[in-house]
This record gives sequence, structure tokens and C-alpha cells, in this order.
Amino acid sequence: MRKIIVAIDGYSACGKSTTAKEVAKVLGFRYIDSGAMYRAVTLYFLEHHISLTNPREVDKTLAQIKISFQVNRKGKTETFLNGVIVEKEIRDMRVSEYVSQVSTLAPVRHAMVEQQRRMGKERAIVMDGRDIGTVVFPDSELKLFLTADVLVRAFRRQKELLDRDEMIDIDTIIENLLKRDEIDSTRLESPLRKAKDAIEIDTTYITIDEEVEEVIRLALGRMLERKK
Repeated sequence: MRKIIVAIDGYSACGKSTTAKEVAKVLGFRYIDSGAMYRAVTLYFLEHHISLTNPREVDKTLAQIKISFQVNRKGKTETFLNGVIVEKEIRDMRVSEYVSQVSTLAPVRHAMVEQQRRMGKERAIVMDGRDIGTVVFPDSELKLFLTADVLVRAFRRQKELLDRDEMIDIDTIIENLLKRDEIDSTRLESPLRKAKDAIEIDTTYITIDEEVEEVIRLALGRMLERKK
């Protein structure tokens, strides 16, 4: 079977990353978390007090940022920012509250898309995000768009935070998710939207295992189609 690109787009806390990781593991593909890349940029901007309204400062800073992924001994993909692991730091609520603002900047998106395309040059990857099937890899063989009820998404996000010993009330999380949905869907640069040929999956009432199983089934089907 030939190598393909699996592009998984959709809203926050719909299971994109978890599903993408498992699918990549089963298929023997590389997993690339595009959301983690924007979070890493956001973390760098926050730590270095970069002004989002200063284009020259933003451009200069982006030239200093290199993001990569490595699989650790437990088989988990971890995010590195300029050679330093930042997997835990980029999941903090302060980054979540700021990442959509950083992601709306055209220079940021252009820089990240360039890095993402280099990573996927040899195909055989599973990448999740918000513009993978529409902008980064519009020629990907399998495009998926994940949705879910916002309350279900909020409880999923709260559990993720609790697993990292971070307690955030559900109303704050819902507010954050809705705000991110609005910013991501209405931004001028690479807005969140479903590609015309993407398959939509509502994850509200299905388990992660069922979600993974469905994506693997679809991916294997596309891999066989390409071989023919």
C-alpha cells in the first residue's frame, strides 16, 4: 500500500490529536500536531513579551523559532521548541487563552505552514489542526472534519487539565472554547472550515476507540484506492 496524507481538521477538544496519534501509530506513519506548533509559538511569544501589533518584531521572532517532534521511549510524540521539550508548558491555560490571537497573524501561519509542508514532504503522515485539508495539504488523500457538542468538548478538556493537576471550572472552559471557535472560524488567514471533500465525523456520542477505528478504516481504504 502506498503512503498517503491523513488530514484531520475540526474544533478544539473533539479528539483530533488523540485520534491522530493512535491512527499514526497503527499505520506506522509520522504524527504531526499542528496545534502544538501554534501553541509553541504562543509560548515563545508570551515568554519573550512579543507584541502582536509590531509586524517587524513578529517577523524577527518567527525567524528564531524552530519546532520539531520526537517520539520518546514510551512511544509518545513530544513537542520541541528550539531543541527544548515544551509538551507540558504549551498545554497550560494561559497558552490556550492566547493561542487563537497568535494564530490569526498571517506571518505566523505562513511560517508554520512552511514548516508543516517540509515535514510532510515524504507523505506517510497524520496531521491534525484547523487548516490541514484546506491550506496545508489540499491534495491529501483523506480529509476529515471532527465536530462535537460544546459541553462534551468542555468536559473532555477539563479532564485533560485535571490529568495535569490543573483545575479549571467548566464555565471558563466553555467560554474559552467558544471564543476560540469564533476566532478560528472568522479569521481572514486560513479560517477553520470544512474542506469540500472532507468526511465529517461527529464525536459527541462515540468513544475514542470507535473514532480511531473509523479513521483507520477510511485510511486503509484510501491507501488501497491509490495503489489501484
